[in-house]
Amino acid sequence: MAWLALRTNDGTDPLSSSEVAEFTFRGERFPLMDMQRGIRKPAVLDAALSFRTVYRPDGAIRPYDDAVGSDGLIRYKYRGTDPQHPENRGLRVAMERRLPLIWFFGVGPGVYLPTFPVFIVGEEPKQLQFSVDAVSGGSLNPESPLEETLRRYITVETKRRLHQPIFRATVMRAYDTRCAVCALGHSSLLDAAHIVPDREEGGVAAVRNGLALCKIHHAALDARILGVRPDYVVQIRADLLDEIDGPMLKHGLQERHGQPLMVLPRSHRERPDPLLLEQSYANFRAS
Repeated sequence: MAWLALRTNDGTDPLSSSEVAEFTFRGERFPLMDMQRGIRKPAVLDAALSFRTVYRPDGAIRPYDDAVGSDGLIRYKYRGTDPQHPENRGLRVAMERRLPLIWFFGVGPGVYLPTFPVFIVGEEPKQLQFSVDAVSGGSLNPESPLEETLRRYITVETKRRLHQPIFRATVMRAYDTRCAVCALGHSSLLDAAHIVPDREEGGVAAVRNGLALCKIHHAALDARILGVRPDYVVQIRADLLDEIDGPMLKHGLQERHGQPLMVLPRSHRERPDPLLLEQSYANFRAS
């Protein structure tokens, strides 16, 4: 996990499957993730080491429907339907011994965002699934009556720790880690911006509702200084076009007015949804 923290900028940046495969232990390659199966249970260990959720393009269905429950806990499906399958037993041993695991979440074909440590805190045999805690360090007991405020906290924290990084990693992968407006390519200076905020109707955490933006252009979008038309052309608020200030205003904003986005996903199905851009652009024009 320390190795993953270094390679992912503390869990911010995704890794390709080939990058994950570079891990070595005592001088030998040691797979952290099983590319053929969802659960990685090394033969030399009694317990599982990691589990994986495959990438699903918008609208597609994953082989296993892993999801977050209303209690903020992740539900991870069994391998098959046999509770005694060796991989399911491996997760059960991790639960019984309260061992930390790694969750590899697919954010693109062959690209994963590792989340760690996570803990198996319960099992639901009738639903053929385990409960996974990614927030409290494994101290939660899904069988205990939690206060409603604590449930809300867990749900919010799960969203903060999982949904937002997954959204960011998916958007960054689609935009090759470059700002859509200016093509800046430094990950630490980039954000995954929602076209329609997630608090509003239509503001889903999906790549077609996202733009990779540098922090200046993200702030400009949120402040409605910058807008993007449904045809992917940048617009700058009229009052700023005549303003005289430093080079950032001139080169970073004014010169982008009327210009097309510099970076778009190669896959058309991952490009910004014109309907969402239209909704955002209408708010920009009304400001």
